[in-house]
Amino acid sequence: MSDDPGRSPPPAPRRETRRGRPEYKVYRSRPRLLERRRGRPEFSGPGTLRGHAGRRRARPVNAGRVLRYLAAALAVWVVLSLALFLVSAQIEEAKMPSSAERALDIGGIMPFAPNTILVLGSDARARGSRERGANVVGQPSRSDTIMLLRAGGLTSARLSIPRDTVVDIPGHGDDKVNVAYALGGPALAITTIKRYLGLDINHLIEVNFDNFPRFIDALGGINVHTRCVKARLDGGDANGGTTINLHSGVHHLDGRHALGLARVRKNSCAPGEGDIQRAARQQAILSAIKHRLVSPATLLRLPWVSWAAPKAIRTDMSGPTLLALFAAIETSGTPPTRVLPATGYATTPGGGAGLTASDEDRRAAVRRFLAR
Repeated sequence: MSDDPGRSPPPAPRRETRRGRPEYKVYRSRPRLLERRRGRPEFSGPGTLRGHAGRRRARPVNAGRVLRYLAAALAVWVVLSLALFLVSAQIEEAKMPSSAERALDIGGIMPFAPNTILVLGSDARARGSRERGANVVGQPSRSDTIMLLRAGGLTSARLSIPRDTVVDIPGHGDDKVNVAYALGGPALAITTIKRYLGLDINHLIEVNFDNFPRFIDALGGINVHTRCVKARLDGGDANGGTTINLHSGVHHLDGRHALGLARVRKNSCAPGEGDIQRAARQQAILSAIKHRLVSPATLLRLPWVSWAAPKAIRTDMSGPTLLALFAAIETSGTPPTRVLPATGYATTPGGGAGLTASDEDRRAAVRRFLAR
């Protein structure tokens, strides 16, 4: 050590590491707040940069990650569709008259217990419709379609009742079964069919023929197998109606022509056809809808289908009960087409011709429908 006060002391000797290398201390200034927000790279040690310019490499995309992303997107898609379905169903459920709900019988919980559902299709059309002979919504109309479904508890059955079948309408006497809807709405139609067939009816579905084509179009159309069917409804396509020109085979139909096929009564290909063949075509359309609902193509349209499906019907069932019904129908298979057979003819009070079914045939049809 030097005794000279004017000279600075000599630097301290560097400490040697075990391997003989000098030890350095690294000092790092703290970045400013704005710089950190901008992602300015900061030095955190030898050979290490952090920040926007020095981020770690992204993990490589592999099949597992792609599948996880697809599964997450699919889950969001399905949840969105489910929410739209439940909201739409809640809106339509509120439109069911309380008198119809009182006429129904209490059933089991679907899809675990079998239930009987009455499906009615009214011939009412929206105001402004160009279809001649169609009643305006809100005015008395007859039921164009009368079908019973049996679903739940792994059971599946269908039974169509021809609209010209003459029955005893409570309080009004004998007349065609479709007149009950015009006289007393769905409540009287439920009561009439219950007494005529001697069975309970647990739920009601009214098909809205105004919104039905929109539902079919939301599905992207349906594929229906038919025999030769040719008809011009309400003047045909050129006059605002519907032209049906189908040869025997499978046909892809949009909503308007699917509804037209369901309504055909006079088939120029088979002039001898009647209401029984018409009911069979309606069941074929129902089967086509069922197959389309579970097709992969419907998954891409699922939100639109979920919103349109409840609007095509009016029912006493809530959204969850409707979902249970669809699950019951899907898990129970496709039942054979059955139509209540006509054994005779009768004259209605208005002078028209109607169909009659014997008591024995009615009981047999009900036994097959209930699988007893």
